[in-house]
Amino acid sequence: MKRKKIVVLSGAGISVESGIAPFRGAGGLWNNEELARLATLQAWRERTADVLEFYNQRRTYLKGAEPNSAHFLLARMERDFDVVILTQNVDDLHERAGSSRVIHLHGELTKARPEDTYTPEDGFSEEEIVDIGYSEIRLGDTGGKNHSQLRPHIVFFGEQVPNMRIAEREVSNADILLIVGTSLQVYPAAGLCYYAGKDCEIYVIDPAKPEVYLRRPVHYIAEKATVGMEEFARCIGFDPDN
Repeated sequence: MKRKKIVVLSGAGISVESGIAPFRGAGGLWNNEELARLATLQAWRERTADVLEFYNQRRTYLKGAEPNSAHFLLARMERDFDVVILTQNVDDLHERAGSSRVIHLHGELTKARPEDTYTPEDGFSEEEIVDIGYSEIRLGDTGGKNHSQLRPHIVFFGEQVPNMRIAEREVSNADILLIVGTSLQVYPAAGLCYYAGKDCEIYVIDPAKPEVYLRRPVHYIAEKATVGMEEFARCIGFDPDN
């Protein structure tokens, strides 16, 4: 019997309970305008050292964080379901919890790439991405065939989201779409729910109940991620304690 496919769109809310600060909402990093400006392509060009330091600090915080029960439950669901995670998060907590198919929409803190591998001329190249773990990137650290300055493998404001086409295909093939920990305010990722097929069941876990304007029933679970994931698991017939 073919296993049902669960596609998960996860956001900052699933990692908040691991101590990772969100980017938006209460306590969000982007509430600080100075920090928000550091996440732009313009800042990378004009204040490279400041941008590197900001993301070096984010990497240090991530090193000390641990996956929570919501991350681990998603990983365990792979026993019974075909699970694909589309995450807006740049942390590695899904992977560390054991999830095997994670697509990062906005980049990954633990990776770097030469600054010349994302241009209108060459498109997005994955060949020169390097895994740096929780190490720092400094001015003068170079890579790639042109020995260019390494930059965080992060989608800055003003840059395209390279994995969107892949994500759209995954959602269109889902039997169940789970939206967890995201306010659905960040586009284009927020628009992924509209690619769900007509027979796809849609669940949303978030205390604030973000609006999903679809002409079909949407199952809302108004809980934080760790609690809501247990309720979701029971709804689809998976024992969260197993």
